[in-house]
Amino acid sequence: MYMKKILFQTLVFCLWCFSGAMAQAPRFYQEIQVFKHQDSLHFPPANAILFVGSSSFQKWKDVQDYFPEHTIINRGFGGSTLPDVIRYAPDIILPYHPKQIVIYCGENDIAEDTSITPQQVLSRVKTLLHIIRKKYKNIPVDYISIKPSPSRIQWQQKMLASNILIQKYLQKQPNARFIDVYHAMLNPNGTINETIFIHDGLHMNATGYHIWQKILEPYLL
Repeated sequence: MYMKKILFQTLVFCLWCFSGAMAQAPRFYQEIQVFKHQDSLHFPPANAILFVGSSSFQKWKDVQDYFPEHTIINRGFGGSTLPDVIRYAPDIILPYHPKQIVIYCGENDIAEDTSITPQQVLSRVKTLLHIIRKKYKNIPVDYISIKPSPSRIQWQQKMLASNILIQKYLQKQPNARFIDVYHAMLNPNGTINETIFIHDGLHMNATGYHIWQKILEPYLL
């Protein structure tokens, strides 16, 4: 009876420690662990094209079908911000030895922190590029512009200003390019084309992704 009590107390303590550790884990930790588990079972091939960033990539489940002539590694996760991608770069960017990295991130930075400035968004992009360049000095790094989303129209001008700063910065960086999808997602009168989004006004439907496909294809190696 005494041993059973000890075993029970030990089990309770272990569960308490585990729950405490999970409570302190950074956000998106579980999603990153899923990626790492997938990698442990079947590590992606070298010289693929790495897509990394937020849910606009995460929800592009059939991205490989859009680019059949390329090998795509999709590491979009959650509603991630640039600091999230920076935090997990050792897990979802640096191990893969890609021939090219394509980034979509920054939209959530503005939506989550309404006090953030375009200059601060640019600073985060610089930090991420610096991390990538410490290991991959010469591979192309392409940044997709922050898209105009109907559900975030109140921040449209800040997103556009961020795009302009990021574009000017990347134009001066070797092997780095800015891919403008923003304007292709507008109507001729300059309003957002809401027909290319699903019901949440944030994520794209197949028509929206076909727009991205057409724009991205010439940039892919």
